Amino acid sequence: MRYLDEFRDRSLAEALVSKIQAFNSQELNFMEVCGTHTVTIFKSGIKELLKDKINLISGPGCPVCVTSTQDVDKAISIAKTDGVILATFGDMLKVPGCLSSLEKERAKGSDIRVIYSSLDAVEIARKNPQKKVVLLAIGFETTAPTIACAVSSALKMHLSNFFILCLHKLIPPAMKALLDMGEINLQGFICPGHVSTIIGSNPYRFITRDYRIPCVIAGFEPTDVLQAILMLISQQEDGESQVMIQYKRGVSEGGNAVALDLMDEVFERCDANWRGMGIIPGSGLRLTHKYKMFDVEDHFDIPEGKDYEHPDCICGQILRGIKKPTDCKVFGKGCHPDHPIGPCMVSLEGSCAAYYHYGRKEI
Repeated sequence: MRYLDEFRDRSLAEALVSKIQAFNSQELNFMEVCGTHTVTIFKSGIKELLKDKINLISGPGCPVCVTSTQDVDKAISIAKTDGVILATFGDMLKVPGCLSSLEKERAKGSDIRVIYSSLDAVEIARKNPQKKVVLLAIGFETTAPTIACAVSSALKMHLSNFFILCLHKLIPPAMKALLDMGEINLQGFICPGHVSTIIGSNPYRFITRDYRIPCVIAGFEPTDVLQAILMLISQQEDGESQVMIQYKRGVSEGGNAVALDLMDEVFERCDANWRGMGIIPGSGLRLTHKYKMFDVEDHFDIPEGKDYEHPDCICGQILRGIKKPTDCKVFGKGCHPDHPIGPCMVSLEGSCAAYYHYGRKEI
């Protein structure tokens, strides 16, 4: 298949690996900040292949995983309210709250519907004027424009029964928070391709300027990741620290201007609570004054809840890169995809799920 098979070419991958292995540098710590990269790295055997040269660390690259228990419980509380339809993307169903999950509440009778597009929730609201329809809005900068589109559409349609629980997160502030915590020693970031198609490369420049850590925005195929690693190593060897774009077929410096303008119209920045990382300033989104009528928290009495973590779950440490899934005593035992204790085992982009499906040899 044109433009796909080319990026999975064995001979090209072998050539890239040979170039990486040719460098005499000591083991380097690179963090990928995207769950899709984590899956590619494991599924393609890249982590195992380069283990003596590069230590690849999975970061907070899964929006489902970084959603706090407190926020999950808010969604559950809303779903249990009479006359409410909660619309959510499917990977949020199994995420454990303090005492329950959306999947369990749906089994008990709550009207929780899985959607494939944020506009599906708008259509549900249009067809059910007697119900209050709440869209569980999660995701990074990749998803935020689609939610913004849904909110904008609801305004144009004069829908008074459509609301969102806005749990969006922004990646660059989380990367800054990780570096400021000082828990891990990084020599490079593999930056998320999905997010970067929207925001471009400029928002990462503070990392190279203030922390002197190289960044490469990568695509999602095996050769994309290998080339990104090679570009990071080359910067290390040359003593450089730049934001480079490997994923040039999808990312430009300025990003997607249309999507960014829509986000700026519908949302404004706010502080956000990240699982395992706490409150990160300026890392979340909330509705601007023009769209404030769609904010569910202004219309529902939602218990604040508590930021609970299961005592056996180390997802927070995994998301910060200081632990691996295999360090968890319940990984693959009490915690597995059919019975997740923590969110990193729920989403297909979660580190624990990637380790479980593709990295079991490390157990």
